[in-house]
Order: sequence, then structure tokens, then C-alpha cells
Amino acid sequence: MSSTPLSLTPLRRSPHRRLRPPRRIHQQGHWLAKGWLGLGYLFLYVPIAALILYSFNDSTVPNVWRGFTLKWYAALAQDRELLAGLWLSLKIAFFTACGSVVLGTMAAFSLVKYRRFAGRTLFSGMVNAPLVMPEVVVGLSLLLMLVSLQGWTGWPERGVMTIWLGHLLLGMAYATVVVQSRLQDLNPQLEEAAQDLGARPHQVFWLVTLPMIGQALASAWLLTFTLSLDDVVLSAFLSGPGSTTLPLVIFSRARLGLDPTVNAVATVIVVIVAIGVVAASWLIANAERQRSREMADARN
Repeated sequence: MSSTPLSLTPLRRSPHRRLRPPRRIHQQGHWLAKGWLGLGYLFLYVPIAALILYSFNDSTVPNVWRGFTLKWYAALAQDRELLAGLWLSLKIAFFTACGSVVLGTMAAFSLVKYRRFAGRTLFSGMVNAPLVMPEVVVGLSLLLMLVSLQGWTGWPERGVMTIWLGHLLLGMAYATVVVQSRLQDLNPQLEEAAQDLGARPHQVFWLVTLPMIGQALASAWLLTFTLSLDDVVLSAFLSGPGSTTLPLVIFSRARLGLDPTVNAVATVIVVIVAIGVVAASWLIANAERQRSREMADARN
């Protein structure tokens, strides 16, 4: 029985096989992505830059430049309504951020560490409900509840406390999502190792878990602080006499026409927030570098 030797012939490339796009197309896509990114940054930051620039405008007309001046900052120092609203907004935002981080961490820890408990699905839905519900609905429901509660018990009166409770409800939902995502990415073996070495549960939380989620806590604090600082809808529903926040003051003045004093106070807020973000970013980066050095030393 004769056998015919097989001839080895090179395989031909299928005509339907997708060819690698040329380098020029890659470069075009790269520049197109950079262009869209640049347009996005312009859309976000050009209005802020224009607001800061026109806070030094000598004209009372917002979009007409007549020269450089600092008189609007001097006028801001004499505007008690704006300063009172700014101070009240900063206080409410600070306590809202602190309370949201604490409650959000507790909620996230419960959802991540305890997979099964009675009412977990209901609890998770109630925590995340403010994220998907319209803010008008949240504000109206809180107003009706607080009015009914005040009619029964005489407390609380609409004011700073009710605004803080409304902002806390919304901020806790955002803080829970941020902290929960970080807790889900943690390596559970680190906590188990600490327990094997004799650490109690509260020691594991304070000495192991909390330092590893520090960046998420800082991010949640900044996020909830910003959300509370510029909230209008909840503040409009829950505010009372003598408790007008800065966004409500600006909104009420916008109906009659804004003057550059509003640009000045907005510039002050931008500077305060920018300093806070830069400081927090530096602290987070410094802590991350220190943790990386400690882990490298432990491996060596």
C-alpha cells in the first residue's frame, strides 16, 4: 500500500479575517479622544473661570467688562444676608458630611460583612432609594412627615435641624455606595490574619479595616459636603424662618437680577472647595505612599 507524502503548504490568510488597522487610524482615534476630552473639560471649567473673572468686573452688567476692581468683595463683606447664608450652608454641609460618613460606613459594613440577616433586601432598598427617587419627591415626603410629627409632638420646627436631616438622608445614600464599593474590594485574609493573631473584632475594625478604607471615607466626605453645600430643592422644602442657606439666597435674588456680589461669593466657595480637595488629595496620596513603603518593608 503506497503512501503519498503530504506537501506542507503555507496557510493562506482568510479574506474575511479582520486586518489590523493602520497606525494612522490609531493616531486619528487617539487625537479624537483627546479632542472630546478637551471639549468636556472646557464645558465644565470655562463657566467657572468666567464666573471668577467677572467677579473682578467693574460693571454691574454681568457680561460687560469695564475694568478690574475689588469692590464686589468689599460689598460682600457688608452683605449680611449672603454671609449668613454662606456660613449656614458651610455648617450644615460640614455636619451633613460627618454624619453621612458615619451612617454610610455603618450601613455599608452591615451590607458587606453580613450577607444574610432578616430584612437585608428591604434595608438595602431603603438605603439606595434616595439615589433613584426625584429630589422633589424626597423633599415633599420629608416635609409632610415633619409637619405631621410637629403636629403630634411639637418637634421639630422647620429650620436648621430639618435641613440637616434632609441632607443627611441624601448624603448617607451616596456615602454608603462609595464605602460599600471599597469594602467589597478588600482582601478578607488581612482581617482574618489579625483575628488569628489575637485581635478582637473592634480592634480589627479600627486597626485594619478603617485604615484601608480611609480613601473611600475621604471621598465620601467630600462628595456629601459638596452635595449639601449646593442643594436647593431639599433646603427649599425644609427651611424655615431664619434658616436660609446660600443657594436659596442666590435663587431668590436671581429672580430680580444678579449682581457681581454673587460672583464674588461663588469665587470664595470655589477657592474653599479647591483648597479642601487639594489638601485631601495630598493627604490620601501621602498615606498611600506610606502604606506602600510599609508593605514593601514587610515583604523584605
